Amino acid sequence: MKKLLFLFCLLPMLAAIGFAQESRQDASVSLIGTYQPTITGNAVTQTSDWGKGVLLSYRFMLTPSSALEGNYQYSQMNMKYTAPFSNATFHLSLQEGSVAYVRSFVYKKFNPFAEAGAAMLLFDPIDDTGTSTLAGARTKATGLLFGGGIAYELSPSWDLRVQYRAEVLKSIDFGLAQFNTNRWYVMEQPAIGFAYHF
Repeated sequence: MKKLLFLFCLLPMLAAIGFAQESRQDASVSLIGTYQPTITGNAVTQTSDWGKGVLLSYRFMLTPSSALEGNYQYSQMNMKYTAPFSNATFHLSLQEGSVAYVRSFVYKKFNPFAEAGAAMLLFDPIDDTGTSTLAGARTKATGLLFGGGIAYELSPSWDLRVQYRAEVLKSIDFGLAQFNTNRWYVMEQPAIGFAYHF
């Protein structure tokens, strides 16, 4: 009877240990590119070159196939505005903080995944020769994040992660009304990097 009672008391602890072993986390570092399409509105044209930067991500597994993800990105790019009576170029830094729900699927060593969430973005003009005017101000934007990719298992602890992410947001004007296109667009962000599971 004592043995049975002892085993009965151990069951909740064994269940907790089993859950803890299933609950995995990972952190990843990726190189990321940022592409913004040409946007035209209110007689203003906004163009940009390819941005380049780094994406840091952390995932907490809720179940073996679903996770919550937090991201931080830092990139730099150039944006150019052409309006009827004025033009401007901004060399800027882009910072992103985002959260997303990630659903993954397992096929041998390949783990495709899809994600969706929300992002806060900060566009900050850099005061250098790439910026043609000092009138622009730091601008915040909110966006919807979506994307997908595939993780290839290199070892039980390491994955190679290739992904496509995109953010839907309203065009920014750095606080200068003459550059306001008043348009929504999709900013595309392919990324490749390594994830470490722990």
